Amino acid sequence: MNVSAVNGKHFANTDTATDNKLLKDLLIVDFSQFLSGPYATLRLADLGAEVIKIEKTGTGDICRNLYVSDVKIEEESTIFHAINRNKKSYEANLKDETDLQKIKQLIAKADVVVHNFRPGVMERLGLGYEAVKKIKPEIIYAEISGYGAEGPWKDLPGQDLLLQAVSGLTWLSNNEGEDPTPMGVAVVDILAGTHLVQGILAALYEKRKSNEGALVQVSMLESILDFQFEVLTCYYNDGYLLPQRSAINNAHAYVAAPYGIYKTEDSFLALAMTDIVKLGELIGCIELAKFLNKDDWFDQRDEIKKLIAGHLHSNTNQHWLSILEKEGIWCAPVFNYEELMKQEPFQQLNMVMKVKTGKGFMVETTRCPIQVNGSILTSETGAPLLGEHNSFIDKKFNLHKTVPAV
Repeated sequence: MNVSAVNGKHFANTDTATDNKLLKDLLIVDFSQFLSGPYATLRLADLGAEVIKIEKTGTGDICRNLYVSDVKIEEESTIFHAINRNKKSYEANLKDETDLQKIKQLIAKADVVVHNFRPGVMERLGLGYEAVKKIKPEIIYAEISGYGAEGPWKDLPGQDLLLQAVSGLTWLSNNEGEDPTPMGVAVVDILAGTHLVQGILAALYEKRKSNEGALVQVSMLESILDFQFEVLTCYYNDGYLLPQRSAINNAHAYVAAPYGIYKTEDSFLALAMTDIVKLGELIGCIELAKFLNKDDWFDQRDEIKKLIAGHLHSNTNQHWLSILEKEGIWCAPVFNYEELMKQEPFQQLNMVMKVKTGKGFMVETTRCPIQVNGSILTSETGAPLLGEHNSFIDKKFNLHKTVPAV
């Protein structure tokens, strides 16, 4: 594993051998925007695929200007730069016949087409699955929608927070009695993108045997419901009783005490599943000795958690960790990003890498989490400028301005 250190920071070197780029001969034509589709093609690019991002003339991917904070990179969204590294940009007006024909020529040479438009948009552009299959019968056509291709919700916006809201997810975080609380990351987008990659790779494997293409479909709603399979299975088999969050230090609606995060004298401590009586002995909380019945650990979890919380507040994180860790109790300190990045185990992962944009600007970001044959997968190529690769792609794939209609 290659790594370099600069000013105390550890960076993954971006000279990964091409032998570890398992998808290096794969061509992806990517019409997707925002996060879910681009996350899928990011992972395919990390694995070696050539990803050509088709962007609207003049404006490009809407995510370029999706400012979620006051942090910008080259006057564009940090999210865009994080999720579109190692891709090529091809600027095209899909409503212009000349541009559309060039895109169809490119599709004829592609292995996979990806989009995340609402149902019907690609069909109106003449690039729906049936139309693309006529151009390239063995194409893998992969699409993400918000709520599926059919049904009364199919035209609703597939936005992450909205999917968290309708899926029940927001009722799992925070304490009982508090408002529904969303996760602080775009979990639905990332999961849908991950599921799409799984479907694409399975379809590519089948294509090796049959030489037949496939339509791979993922909805964000199905992805976030699958994410909750553990909780939903409990709900289905518990008389359809709604999950009940604990009132104190809730971390999981269906897990007994002490499961949660506790404030100590100087920080916070996470406690996972463990024997309550043993925990009481170790931290000197004699009031826990009465909870001999394991069923009580769930039924009386709020009382138990209140006792633990009151006791842990009396000393420091390091004090409790020094006692609990050596006894095999599942516990961990609670870090913010600044604290995490000072930890040697984090630094040994070499998760931070630098990439260079089309204008030469250096961007720090996370690397692909996958290792192949002991090597991490990296690339020094940052997110592309809008239309940066038009000439290169026209020449490489011999795309012509005027061709007969396909």
